[in-house]
Amino acid sequence: MKIGILVTGHAIDEVKDELGEYAELFERLLAGHDFIFNRYMVVDGVYPTSVDEADGWLITGSKHGAYDDLPWIAWLEDFIRAIRDDGRPLVGVCFGHQIIAQALGGKVEKYHGGWAVGFQDYDFADGSHMRLDAWHQDQVTQLPEGATVTVSNSFCKNAGLLIGDKIMTIQPHPEFTPRVLELLIAHRGPGVVPDDLLERASRGNSAENDSNEYALRITSFFNESGKHD
Repeated sequence: MKIGILVTGHAIDEVKDELGEYAELFERLLAGHDFIFNRYMVVDGVYPTSVDEADGWLITGSKHGAYDDLPWIAWLEDFIRAIRDDGRPLVGVCFGHQIIAQALGGKVEKYHGGWAVGFQDYDFADGSHMRLDAWHQDQVTQLPEGATVTVSNSFCKNAGLLIGDKIMTIQPHPEFTPRVLELLIAHRGPGVVPDDLLERASRGNSAENDSNEYALRITSFFNESGKHD
């Protein structure tokens, strides 16, 4: 199965030099399931020409806001609607979660409660619970039509969405490893994220997370909803 990764931001240099760009983080997360990955650096204006260049699509995180007035964001919203209309599976993570919601009629805003940084506990609609890394200030504050909330916690009530049966999104970062978080805390957080949140995230960074479990959900979603009619 071909998965097109729409890369909407660059990793900071410290992450990129050691672990690669965001696409590589996702490729490692989803390795071992016979996926073939194609990367498109959307943030740099490199776009696929058609939704049928991949069997399924994934949108990464980004430092940009979904509401930013950038040419590639306008293009991406159109492409999201084209994927939906064509019926191919689509997964969005963090910024990807937000831009999908916005493109389909929802709303994204800076959250009045501030940042979520580090591992957070999330409740899933099926009754399960997972600990995943978060790094965001923006949130989906209004759902698009037809969306069901599948993941939430007390800080982020719309942390995961299912839109129809072909679109799945999540606010936290299953592709982030403890090493990624360590580098972000050291090199991206200072001066941007409040010190107390960085300290708390650093203390909790040794805890086990459920990224691999969520990776299986992404894999199953692609395999099950990727049966294109």
